[in-house]
Amino acid sequence: MSERKVQNKYYPPDFDPAKIPRLRLGKSRQIKVRLMAPFSMRCATCGQWIGKGTKFNARKEAAEGEKFHSIQIFRFYIRCQRCAAEITFRTDPENLNYEVEKGAQRNFEPWREEKEINERLEREKEEAEADNPIKALENRTEQSRREMEDMDHIDELRVRNARAERAVAAAAAAAAPDQTPSAAPVDDEGQAEDDELVRRAFATAADGSRRIKRAREDDAVEREHAIRRSAAAPGRPAAAAAAGPLSRALLGIKKVKPKAADGPAPEAAAAPTLGGMLCAYGDGSSSDSDA
Repeated sequence: MSERKVQNKYYPPDFDPAKIPRLRLGKSRQIKVRLMAPFSMRCATCGQWIGKGTKFNARKEAAEGEKFHSIQIFRFYIRCQRCAAEITFRTDPENLNYEVEKGAQRNFEPWREEKEINERLEREKEEAEADNPIKALENRTEQSRREMEDMDHIDELRVRNARAERAVAAAAAAAAPDQTPSAAPVDDEGQAEDDELVRRAFATAADGSRRIKRAREDDAVEREHAIRRSAAAPGRPAAAAAAGPLSRALLGIKKVKPKAADGPAPEAAAAPTLGGMLCAYGDGSSSDSDA
């Protein structure tokens, strides 16, 4: 059995490729294509209904002399499935659609009719506004009024929905009273506790004791002016006035001694010091000499 797909072919000795005629195809030639019906139609000969998407073996050709700007228009030939009558339709790039030429009738499509009516009305409106500026102003005023009414209606719907949500939440809370309360009261209580802690921390007690205060820029400036005035006072010694910035900054600081505890302090054994030992030694020697 010979091989179906051979790699080498036999060429006779007298083979001349120049003698093979070239296939010249015309510009208006028809080619066979496989396509689907782009719309539903009814055959004009037998009344056969052809649905959208039905597959056909069609012939395609370029329509001579018919172009939309630079887009070529093509024509397709198909045959009815029942009576084999020829049906012709072509592309319509201006409307992004197809157009039946002969052999069939396109079924009524209400959405296409509505679209065409809206486009016609819009075109007439633009023409009227271009000819009459007063009409254009009236149309813009009417459009603005309609937009404001729509916004009011949207706000009303939002308020109604919010009221319905609050009613549902209140009903759920009433149905389950033993559950944890809502998050808003808890947040309010926590904020109140924080405010009370801050007030206690930064307030002045009744006995005059100081509390921690927040450092402010104005207080720092006033303290710096007070230190400079105290350093330049005439009663201060010259050494203090001529001291460095660190010494001047330490002028207004006083050493605070710890307060003594109430009641007599408990007696504690005094640690022997070098001065005490010398005094004791001197007392002993003087007493010996006197004796």
